[in-house]
Amino acid sequence: MGELKDKAKGLGNEIADNVKQAAGKASDNQRLQGEGIAQERKGESQGFMGKLKGIIGDKV
Repeated sequence: MGELKDKAKGLGNEIADNVKQAAGKASDNQRLQGEGIAQERKGESQGFMGKLKGIIGDKV
């Protein structure tokens, strides 16, 4: 179950990052763009953990 939860959280963060980055670019707000990039990395790592749990089990 942890696998799906991590994948879902990762996907949610990646969606939010796209919104933040687009809003930051549209408003020329570099802080918001930076937050979006940081959130993207967080989402990627959560998605990776979900995949890892799927491979070796939820013990990670």
